[in-house]
Amino acid sequence: MNKPIAIIAGEPNSISSEIIFKSWKLRKKYNHKIFFIIGNIKILNIQKKKLKYNINIKQIENESKISSLDKNTLYVYNVSFSQKKPFQKITKKSNKYILNCFKVAIYLIKKKKIAGLINCPVSKETLFKNKSHGVTEFLSKKSGILGKEAMLIYNKDLSVLPVTTHTPLKMVTRILNKSLIVKKVFIVRDFYKKYFNKNPNIGILGLNPHNYSPNKDSEEKQIIIPAIKKLKKKGFKIKGPISPDTSFVIYKQYKLDVLIGMYHDQVLTSFKTVFKYDAINITLGLPYIRISPDHGVATNILGKKIANPNSLIQAIKFFNNIK
Repeated sequence: MNKPIAIIAGEPNSISSEIIFKSWKLRKKYNHKIFFIIGNIKILNIQKKKLKYNINIKQIENESKISSLDKNTLYVYNVSFSQKKPFQKITKKSNKYILNCFKVAIYLIKKKKIAGLINCPVSKETLFKNKSHGVTEFLSKKSGILGKEAMLIYNKDLSVLPVTTHTPLKMVTRILNKSLIVKKVFIVRDFYKKYFNKNPNIGILGLNPHNYSPNKDSEEKQIIIPAIKKLKKKGFKIKGPISPDTSFVIYKQYKLDVLIGMYHDQVLTSFKTVFKYDAINITLGLPYIRISPDHGVATNILGKKIANPNSLIQAIKFFNNIK
């Protein structure tokens, strides 16, 4: 992949600009592809001054210049936005700007100008409200694959995937079914085969504590075990159902590449405890690669220059590792 990566600046009133600047300053310490920012050059310069970074930021004159960017200059594909202060409270004011940044990125993908996109954090609650759960679902809908996507939190040693994503806990058992689990496993397997030429070892977790429920019609018996049996018959390398409380203890023993949980926090809580910022969020099923850092807007540390850029750096580095 010789095309550059586009990084969507994300919510302007977040740590997005800080992690972009830090990733840029550290670029010579990691193997990286050329990348540029889709965002507003004026607010980025204001934030650069506030955070005291000496970085040469230059606007991309037109899309024809994307294929010949200078590796020592941080380029910005400018998107209109007006804000005088470097940082302020997150409001609906930035919604149109952020959505326009995504619009530009999707356009550049369709024109085959970029290798893929990384989006910095956004405030899902402010940006989407009840329209969709998050960026994963938003981009899936834009690509016409809503319901056929999957959210993989990736690390080279272990990745995790929740079958249900940003779903309230009381809704999980209403959504969960055999075909949904099977579909997510197919999506994961296809991703690993396409980009790593590998048939992954997949562990599937149960839902109940210790995979036990006094009910005869437990989710394990009615949904999860039948899904595992079907997948094994189709040649998938599956282990399970694994008791959720020991899954992160035994994954190395069974050489698992991916742990698939039934709901968001079932896998993400332990994963983030183990890997912290050494992880990225990849949307599977899209016709292009979309990655985001595995953290949020972090307004509590805004402007303090203590944000950790490692997840964004790992997202940039990922493009070097795929086949």
